[in-house]
Amino acid sequence: LTVAYVTFSIHKYKHGEINNHNLARGSALTGLICAILSSQGDSFLGIKSDVYVLAFVSSIATKLSDTFASEIGKAYGKTTFLITTLRKVPPGTEGAVSAEGTAAAVLGGGLLSLYAWSIGLITLPGVGISTVAAFLGCNAESVIGATLQGKKGFSWMTNEVVNFFNTLIGAGLAFFFTKVFPSVV
Repeated sequence: LTVAYVTFSIHKYKHGEINNHNLARGSALTGLICAILSSQGDSFLGIKSDVYVLAFVSSIATKLSDTFASEIGKAYGKTTFLITTLRKVPPGTEGAVSAEGTAAAVLGGGLLSLYAWSIGLITLPGVGISTVAAFLGCNAESVIGATLQGKKGFSWMTNEVVNFFNTLIGAGLAFFFTKVFPSVV
């Protein structure tokens, strides 16, 4: 999981899109918290450690989903729309989505989730949960970008903060889905 995630992060780092402080603060914090909580025994705070592991995988899958969507969407998106209004906007606009980027988001979240399953971190049904959580978290990040990032009164809503919320939403959805479908873990 880490290898795939770091590979894409290095690409963004080399292109000046992130620095090592931004990466640690924004993208990895949620996963780190989930990993720590999963290591506290079979159950912690009434939640099984497998649920924390699924949330960890979902948080990292969410970030990879977002990275795939952004990079593929900017490079290959033929038509981009603002997620909140569906008006055409230039590629790279905060909150812009394209069919190509959206497909890439599913692919990124799915690949990381499948890898986590292949090494025994999550169950096969957990792949579905993680992929859906990643996709929804990725789209939530687009909504946050379109509605809050760079807006007056929200100067604190930096890309790192948005990335933190992105991964938090992905992990949170994994927790929610395990309540709805408890047999996946």
